[in-house]
Parts: sequence; structure tokens; C-alpha cells
Amino acid sequence: MPSPERSGDSDAVSRWVREHGRSVRGYLLGLVRRPDVADDLTQEVFRRAWQARDRYQEQGHERAWLLRIADNLACDRARKQGREQTVDEETWRQLEPASDSPGPDDQLRQTESQAELAQALDRLTDVQQRVLLLRFYGEMDFAQIAQVVGCPLSTALSHARRGLLALRKLLAENAS
Repeated sequence: MPSPERSGDSDAVSRWVREHGRSVRGYLLGLVRRPDVADDLTQEVFRRAWQARDRYQEQGHERAWLLRIADNLACDRARKQGREQTVDEETWRQLEPASDSPGPDDQLRQTESQAELAQALDRLTDVQQRVLLLRFYGEMDFAQIAQVVGCPLSTALSHARRGLLALRKLLAENAS
């Protein structure tokens, strides 16, 4: 798709937000684990995308381009402020699909599972965490993930495999 400026599409940002906003916010929320920060970073992603619209060239998918911007912003934030280590249950609840009013036991199990997953994700390397979040929350294929992370496809696949194996091991240890 040509850049919004060249096509005369004055509603490009609205379309980007409609089509890709959920993936961008989900990825950022998975990284920073704070809804307020994820919202601010998401707005910044679309602001920067709009400012760079005349330089955007179709080299892949728009989602990959937007998630690359999101990834860079999150990495910059992490370098400046250090990684957030706390995860509140409200953050994870927002990432989960809505259910048909689970009972208290189901809610407790879900909350415990979410906390275990958050702790296990925190023990992965940064790049493993980013690759898995891009795959599952960003809904990207591995070629797009490699583009966003800035590594060869085989390396992105390796990070995903090692990250999933580590998650399985960590979650199995917690279950014991």
C-alpha cells in the first residue's frame, strides 16, 4: 500500500488504529505491564508513524512497521527507566479475552495462572520475551518478527523455541 500522503488518505491514522491498534497496545502492555504506560506508548507509536508517513515505503506489512516503532519505544523506555518488575492482576485481566462470567474459583485459578505466567515471562531473556509477545499478542508471523526485532528469521525462530521451552520448564516447576 502506498504511503497515506501519496494516496491522499487523510484517514490513515484512524485506519491504522482500527486495524493495528489492538496488536500494538497488546504488545506494549505485555512488555511494560502497566495500562497507563502502554496507552501513552501506543499514542506515541501512532504519532511517530504519522510524522514518518512520507518516508514509509511498502517493504512488508504496516503492522510490522508499527510494531517496529513500538518495539523501539519500549526498548528506549526500558533503557532509560529500567524494566518494570511488578505485574498487577488488572493488567493481565485486560490482556485476557472476556469470559462468560466465571465463578470465584475460576477467577482465582485464572489470577494465579496469570501471575505464574508473568513470573515465568520475567525470567526469559528480553529478546525471547519480545519475540513471544510479538507472536502471540502482535499476531505476527516469524518473518515479520525478525524484521521488527532486527535479526535473521532463523534467529527469531530460535528465540521463540528457546523461550517456549523455558516457559514450559518454569511453569512445570511452579506446578510441582
